[in-house]
Amino acid sequence: MLIELVDYELTMKITYKGDYALKALLYLAAHYGSNVITIHELARQIDAPLKFLEQVLLELKRGGFVESRRGNIGGYMLSRAPSQMTVGEVIRFIDGPIEPIACVKHGYSECADVYKCAFRKIWQNVAEATSNVVDKVTFETLAAETNARQEALLYSI
Repeated sequence: MLIELVDYELTMKITYKGDYALKALLYLAAHYGSNVITIHELARQIDAPLKFLEQVLLELKRGGFVESRRGNIGGYMLSRAPSQMTVGEVIRFIDGPIEPIACVKHGYSECADVYKCAFRKIWQNVAEATSNVVDKVTFETLAAETNARQEALLYSI
């Protein structure tokens, strides 16, 4: 009996690149509307290697998430309001699809069992639940929560 090999790789993985991208955007969102943030300050604040952060920021710039300013007072800032950016869109841009398995995608046809598979509905539910979380969380919400925690910490000291 010949067994057809199908790519069942789990597709949602948050890489170091994705993690640093999310942290950088969160820090920029927490400082939205103020001056640009230098790459050195950003690297220090999110504990990221400078050279790696440069690559991450270039990709975020290419994706329309950040803008950069050159010169002595140069740095980075968000290219749009934090309320207009979700965690889900950043994850998809940097790390790819969030579906737990490829067959969940609409129109998938590489598996002969795709329409009778007992597990497909489970994976569709997982993908939907994940999307319902990451696509509803904006960087504005995250920045507000982060700022509130920092203020509470300062108040309690």
